Amino acid sequence: MCRFININKENITKYLFELNQCYQKYYKYLQDDFTEKHEDVRQFVEQFGKYSWIVEEFISGKFMGFLALDNFIGNDKKLYSAEITTFYKKEAWGIFTKYSGKLFLKKCFDELGLEKVKAVIFSDNFRVKTLLKNSGFVYESTLKSETLRNNKKQDIEIYSIYRNYFYKKEEN
Repeated sequence: MCRFININKENITKYLFELNQCYQKYYKYLQDDFTEKHEDVRQFVEQFGKYSWIVEEFISGKFMGFLALDNFIGNDKKLYSAEITTFYKKEAWGIFTKYSGKLFLKKCFDELGLEKVKAVIFSDNFRVKTLLKNSGFVYESTLKSETLRNNKKQDIEIYSIYRNYFYKKEEN
């Protein structure tokens, strides 16, 4: 149904137009007033380095969205947790985003060895809240008046999912 293509300097040009369209459309959900808006989506994507992926529809190869990880906790031997950033084309919303989100989380746990993935969202972002809950994320906390957005105080909500959502640990 989907595949994840790691973005690098060689292949970013192929996806630049669609990345930019999504970035411009969903920028207000990605950044607060203190984050510089990148005129070139390349700058936004490059901040994630090797932890950024294009999401394509498997058979057609059609661009469907973008996923990235940052704000890692851990060290060079063991990564413990990371924060996820996503945006998808509107046509991908629904079953595609639910399915690809679950596959991506499995990738995070299997390939990167993460124990926890966090999502930090603005409290008015109800679509992402629904996607997070459908993917197994649980609400952890609200940081009241954590930042400014459009020059107004903005709450931030934190959701997390742990490895054991996919893999039940043996009880001691």
